[in-house]
Amino acid sequence: MNLRGQDVTRIGIDHRLTLLLDSDARIALGCPFELSQGSNRTDESVVLDPGRQDVAAALGLFGAKVLSAVAFRTGSMRLVFDNGCHLNSRAHPNYEAWEVLGPEGWRIISRPGGGLAVRPGQTGGKKAEH
Repeated sequence: MNLRGQDVTRIGIDHRLTLLLDSDARIALGCPFELSQGSNRTDESVVLDPGRQDVAAALGLFGAKVLSAVAFRTGSMRLVFDNGCHLNSRAHPNYEAWEVLGPEGWRIISRPGGGLAVRPGQTGGKKAEH
C-alpha cells in the first residue's frame, strides 16, 4: 500500500506513538526516532522516545500529508510530510522499532537487529470503501 497523499487524522500516545492515516493505515513507533523540520542537511533533528512518552514535538504532524514513505531493507524508515517535517526511524538491536499496518491486514515491521518483515494483505477480499 502506498501511504503517499494520506493525511494524519489522529495521533495516539501510550508506550508507542501511533499515527492514524485517513485510509485507516497506522504507523506505530515504539523506539526512539528522529524528527526534523525543513531540509535534513541544514536543520537539527530532535530524538523523540515513545517509551518515555517524550513525543510532544510529533504533535505537529496532526493534519500533515505524507509526501513520501520509504522502508529500507536495513529496517529503517523515512517519512516526509507536507509541513516540512521529516521522521526517521532506525532498526533497534533488540526491539521492533516501528510497524506500518494497513487495511486488509497488510503489515511491514522493522525487525529487531535490522531487516523487514512483510505480511501481505488478504487477497480476493472486498476492498474497503472510503
